This record gives sequence, structure tokens and C-alpha cells, in this order.
Amino acid sequence: MKIVADFHIHSPYSRAVSKEMTLENLDSWAGIKGITVMGTGDFTHPKWMQEIKAKLEPAEEGLFALRGHPASKTRFILTVEISSIYSKGGKVRRIHNLFFFPSIESVEKFNAVLGWQGNLKSDGRPIVGVGAKELAKIAFDADPRAVVIPAHAWTPWFSVFGSMSGFNSLEECFDEYASHIFAIETGLSSDPAMNWRLSALDRISFISNSDSHSLQRIGREANVFDLSSLSYDMLAGAIKRKDPKEFLFTVEFFPEEGKYHYDGHRACGVRFGPEETKKVKKMCPKCGKPLTVGVMYRVDELADRPAGITPDGRIPFKSLVPLDEIIAESLDLGTSSKRVKAEYKKSVESFGSEFSVLMDTSDSDLKNALLPEIAEGIRRVRAGELHIEPGYDGEYGVVKIFNNNERKMITAQTALF
Repeated sequence: MKIVADFHIHSPYSRAVSKEMTLENLDSWAGIKGITVMGTGDFTHPKWMQEIKAKLEPAEEGLFALRGHPASKTRFILTVEISSIYSKGGKVRRIHNLFFFPSIESVEKFNAVLGWQGNLKSDGRPIVGVGAKELAKIAFDADPRAVVIPAHAWTPWFSVFGSMSGFNSLEECFDEYASHIFAIETGLSSDPAMNWRLSALDRISFISNSDSHSLQRIGREANVFDLSSLSYDMLAGAIKRKDPKEFLFTVEFFPEEGKYHYDGHRACGVRFGPEETKKVKKMCPKCGKPLTVGVMYRVDELADRPAGITPDGRIPFKSLVPLDEIIAESLDLGTSSKRVKAEYKKSVESFGSEFSVLMDTSDSDLKNALLPEIAEGIRRVRAGELHIEPGYDGEYGVVKIFNNNERKMITAQTALF
């Protein structure tokens, strides 16, 4: 049974999140994208938890379905991201972690204890002054089957390995609970190959999720499984075991497209790769302020292997660009334009889901059903034939699949037939 899962999203009760991120809409958009399992996100927020309890009903063990929609194939898993800001080792730490739970009852135990540590009503992704180790203890005390996963593990400002406030190892962060951490989330600005450079992470699984704040962005990163049956324990176990027969691959951004792949200073328009950053000693050459040190530099700093190493037992990955971005780039339009939306709808309706278009449909079938520019754009993304201006200091990278002359040539060639 092929399962596509996106475990990390946010609700309308988180800051800067679309009000359209309702459970009903998530259920519908999961079908459009081709996602089987969606994280609920934000289960610590009292109002979102009320909606979860009212609108979802138990399905397979530890999973939930939208109440009153028996035809829906979408399943929800109880998840939350928590921001910890605390002091350890003489330094202020800002760490984000994901938590999975198998039942409403265990979530309510967790929330009851956490409610004493911070204001859970303030944001769907709560900020607490509790360390990662202590949060892990609270989670496992609430339910031994809980899963704790460092979120977007390399993001500079808020992650376990972040250059601005993180640690150099999982053991430094979680102490004796490090042995219970069996996965990390790679985040948009890194991919598994970058993480393979650290032998200390050989025992760790790498998962990828959208961290989405809007419906269109769910599934921009995801996890693909082949399971004999579907349940909370089957999903958690497949991540932990790292068996490529059941955990097939992750779907990744090209990491250059992420907001923190390179180093830089956005205010001055300065963007550097690691070697350039070393030359200027991490300081902006224009204003003299510290650069935001990105993911690529930080991986280089902690790695004990050269790039290009593939250790045994690694789960593969596929790097993709979201379909609406491919269509927009192929037609030289914005993603919000009516034509891009119409072509997106046509593509999904032709082949069943966005993931089917991006990963499963043959090049020849794409050519027969879609505009030639779009079919060629998808082919190029699959082949990695694209140019990306790397993201830095909070700015997404810019993906270029075509130049203007190439678009004109494809259009002209089509006109001849």
C-alpha cells in the first residue's frame, strides 16, 4: 500500500497561516496533491484541539478521518511543532521540535503538563521556556509511543543544528533522551545527501515535510512509504527501521531553493557560499554586521565526510519543484495567475493528483496531455536540468527552468505541427 505523508503543517491558529487551512480543506487538498496522511499540526492550541475532536473520528489505529466523509481517503495523525527558547551551556537556544501522538487521550495529558509551562492559547506553534530534553520527557511520560523529531534541523535561527542558536550534536541537545530520537526533519534548505556527510547521523532517519502555512504548499516536501497496513505504529516503525522496502523515499525541495541554503545579509543584498563567507570571517562586507550563516556552511562545519558520500542503508530521495511553480516558470507567469491555475487544474484532473503528474506519469503521456512547455518543464525538473539562485537570509531561491529563447523555440516548434 503506497502511502504519501506530510506530517508537519500549521492551522489557522498559528501566526502567518492562511485561514483556509481548515480540516475540511486539508482533506480536500490532500486528495488534489496525492497525500494519504496529513499531520493535524497545532494540537496544543485549545481551539484547534476542539475542532480536531469535533471534526475528526477514529479510523485506523492511531489515525483519524474527517467525520461524515466516508469516501475520503485522507487520514490525519496528531502532530504539533513546539518552539523552545531556553538557556543551556551558557547560550540561549531556540529549538523547534515535532511531536507525534497516537491518541486524543495522550495529547490531552501532554497539553495539560505543557499548559503550566507556557500560554498555549497564544499561537498554534507555542513558545515555551522548556528545553528540548525536558519536552521529550514530558512527551514520553504522556505516552511511551510518542515520537519526537527535531524540526527543520539546520535552519539558522530555530533548530537543533542551527548556526545561531543550535547544538553540535543530538546528544548535546537531548542528553540521555538522545537515544529516543530516531529521526530528524531535513527542512527546505537541506536534503538527505547533505546530512549523509555526518557519520553521527548514520543511525538517524531523515523525513521531509512541507511545514505549510497555506493549502497550495502542502506536500512540497513529503515521505513515501509502501506498507502492508496503515496505522500510527506502522508509520512510526517504518521511519525508525529505515528499511527501503517500506520507507521508499522522501520528496525534497532542491535545497538551493530554501530560504537559508546560502549565507548572507538580505538588507545589503549580500549572498555568499561557504568559501566566500570564510574569507570575510562571517561579516557583511558592506555594513560590517554579522552574516546569517546558512545551512550549507553549517553542514560543512559539522561534517566528517566529503560531499557525494552515500552511506549504506540510506533512504533515497527525489528532488522536485511544486507543479504550480513549474507551470508558472514554463509559461513565464506568476503562480497566482488565472492561466497557471487553469493549467494546474487540467494537469491534476488528467492524471489524478499533483504527485502523479510529477513522479509517476511518463514523459510521453505528459506530452500528449499538457502544453509542450509544461511537459518539457516537468521533464527538466525530473532530470535536474535547472538553474537556481540559492536562497539566503530568509529569501527563497529563484528557480529557472527555461530562458526566454528556449520558451520561444518550444512554442515555435509546436506551431509547426
